[in-house]
Amino acid sequence: MFRLGLLVCFYNDLELLDATVAQVLLHQMIKCSHLRGFQAGVQKLKAELLDIATENQTLNETLGSLSDAVVGLTYSQLESLSPEAVHGAISTLSQVSGWAKSQVIILSAKYLAHEKVLSFYNVSQMGALLAGVSTQAFCSMNCKDLSQVLRSAISQYLSDLSPAQQQGILSKMVEAGDTASGIVEIQGAFFKEVSLFDLRRQPGFNSTVLKDKELGRSQALFLYELLLKTTRRPEELLSAGQLVKGVTCSHIDAMSTDFFLAHFQDFQNNFALLSPYQVNCLAWKYWEVSRLSMPPFLLAALPARYLASVPASQCVPFLISLGKSWLDSLVLDSHKKTSVLRKVQQCLDNSIADEYTVDIMGNLLCHLPAAIIDRGISPRAWATALHGLRDCPDLNPKQKAAVRLKLLGQYGLPQHWTAETTKDLGPFLVLFSGDELSSIATKFPEILLQAASKMARILPPKEFLWAVFGSVRNSSDKIPSSDPMPGCHGVAAPSSDDIFKLAEANACWALEDLRCMEEDTFIRTVELLGAVQGFSRPQLMTLKEKAIQVWDMPSYWREHHIASLGRIALALNESELEQLNLSSIDTVAFLTQQTEWSPRQAESILQGFLDDSGYNIQDLKSFHLVGLGATLCAINITEIPLIKISEFRVVVARIGTLLCSTHVLAEFKRKAEVVFGDPTEWTSPVLQELGTIAAGLTKAELRMLDKDLMPYFQPSAIKCLPDEIFKELSAEQIASLGPENAAAVTHAQRRRLSPLQLQSLQQALDGAKTHSWQDAPASAGPTRTSSSRSPAGAPLSWDLWLGCPLLVLMAKFLW
Repeated sequence: MFRLGLLVCFYNDLELLDATVAQVLLHQMIKCSHLRGFQAGVQKLKAELLDIATENQTLNETLGSLSDAVVGLTYSQLESLSPEAVHGAISTLSQVSGWAKSQVIILSAKYLAHEKVLSFYNVSQMGALLAGVSTQAFCSMNCKDLSQVLRSAISQYLSDLSPAQQQGILSKMVEAGDTASGIVEIQGAFFKEVSLFDLRRQPGFNSTVLKDKELGRSQALFLYELLLKTTRRPEELLSAGQLVKGVTCSHIDAMSTDFFLAHFQDFQNNFALLSPYQVNCLAWKYWEVSRLSMPPFLLAALPARYLASVPASQCVPFLISLGKSWLDSLVLDSHKKTSVLRKVQQCLDNSIADEYTVDIMGNLLCHLPAAIIDRGISPRAWATALHGLRDCPDLNPKQKAAVRLKLLGQYGLPQHWTAETTKDLGPFLVLFSGDELSSIATKFPEILLQAASKMARILPPKEFLWAVFGSVRNSSDKIPSSDPMPGCHGVAAPSSDDIFKLAEANACWALEDLRCMEEDTFIRTVELLGAVQGFSRPQLMTLKEKAIQVWDMPSYWREHHIASLGRIALALNESELEQLNLSSIDTVAFLTQQTEWSPRQAESILQGFLDDSGYNIQDLKSFHLVGLGATLCAINITEIPLIKISEFRVVVARIGTLLCSTHVLAEFKRKAEVVFGDPTEWTSPVLQELGTIAAGLTKAELRMLDKDLMPYFQPSAIKCLPDEIFKELSAEQIASLGPENAAAVTHAQRRRLSPLQLQSLQQALDGAKTHSWQDAPASAGPTRTSSSRSPAGAPLSWDLWLGCPLLVLMAKFLW
């Protein structure tokens, strides 16, 4: 058995196995998680071995010896466990990955029931089960123990906590008066939850302390400016990773030429952290001080006409430089992107001759026009190009059609493909029609399933999903139940195995199939079904009825039931939502993970929490506000003033992610004024922290904002601004929006703009230089001297070269 290695994952001789051997096999199967594309078979084998391993023994006795197969236990099996058994097996349970939410909730409750008191020691043993600790339990912990949690190895699991749980931990530390030391100890992504209000109150930050912390943009803007005033080595700030998010145009312009060129690599190393506006500022700075040595990709951040400055001799560096970045994040305007791609085609001479050209293009391969894919890639370069195209996240319909035709020309129709060809072309199977895929589904169902399993991050086309669905249904046993429900006679209902294999293709089940699903199958797969994005409203309604059939009426549901529903919960009507026990903010937080609630459903959830918990609006803590999520948008605007300022001010950024109505946002904006002062006093970190709350500004307040603050609106706030208010912005303010915010302007907002405002909007989209940098702080790095801008020391203007053919001819002659 030990010599089988990965072959153990395909073991199928189960008839003569006893419980002890089954347990050993399960332990050996831990390594099976490394196999790609065979997880459905592995899960089925583990489930069969699990049944054998627990024969003639109770789960309490065998729990610690079941390895990672314990994730296959149903919630009813887990509920049957004693607290002592969970405590005894915690070293195994805490290291297992793949737990469902409902399982984590049950096991954590069992473990903590044995421990009685929540201390650092017993929390440190929980590992992957940490997310099952309630927000209220975290708040009941000793602050010293919480500090140890933040410093210890268990902190790696903090990212698994809900925003409400994370805010509960932060609020406890603030309440204990230990904010300074507590904030410094917070590592990684958890640090982003620290409010701008708390940061502003705390001294003691330096670039070294911040290196291992992930920063929000409002935090970075505040901290970079703060540290810039005290540091003697500004270059340390640029090399501190996340702090680069806080560098403004003013800071960039204040850098001397020598300092900027010497430390530009720090920006380039952290390019993924920069906003399109920052890249635009860097591009203008480089153009201004050393355009001849400018990294060619930065030209894409300048207005389109500057692309003409790339001579044929610089095409290769231009393509390599641009190919290392993602064009969609660098250029947001479709017209400008067309100009960039036209320059790329010009450099390529509309063809790709060899593998070398494919390599230098990098990510630009994903933007090749359909015509070049179809006719411009030589046979010599096609294999390499095809390998690059498989990593493209979002080809347009014309590109997909061109790739499909190219593949048909090379390999013929899919019904003639071999298994090897089908496997090689796995990522491109989504390009083919249902009829073309039907033969693949029949001949190579496993390969089709493997291809589908690798598309977890995207929603495949419906035709592809139907092909996957057909392949699974055709290969399954399809044995009707011996004791069917009324109306289900002869219906081959979904099995657990089918549902696990299908993933997103579960959206293809007929309503009758879902209605006839066996109760045990529903219990085992409810979380998988709740994660399917493609379910229609009638399908969700059918699954909700199945949940009521299995678990009884919603008034009997417990937290782990609600947590497991996922999108199925969206089918609950107002009356059913009112029946739920919503006394725990963690239960509410599971519901508010869904974003498709109607206003009336959201109101029912909000009111249900207030009624069941006994809280009034004025009693709500910061973690309650976070856990309520989008249901806060259903709050009566007369009640918003009742929210305590002390709680509101530490969750402004979270509330600023909500897409509430204009009236609700306006009321939250008034509350923000109590925290941050009059809108005329707001700074870039404040505006960034407020998010959509800034869309509650009045016409007069919006007009009074300095144009240099416009890039620091969040794009979501721009979209939330009512059309009649957005049109009150001056042409100068609109021109200063920056590329990202300009791209967020809606069609309805555009229609209300004057010709002058539209011209300004196009300037912002194009990356025209409209920023005011004259007020740059003197401490933003070594400042440039007057000679650094001297016309005598600068190269001859490229605009002059481009505008005068005679000078170009003279230059060629002299060369």
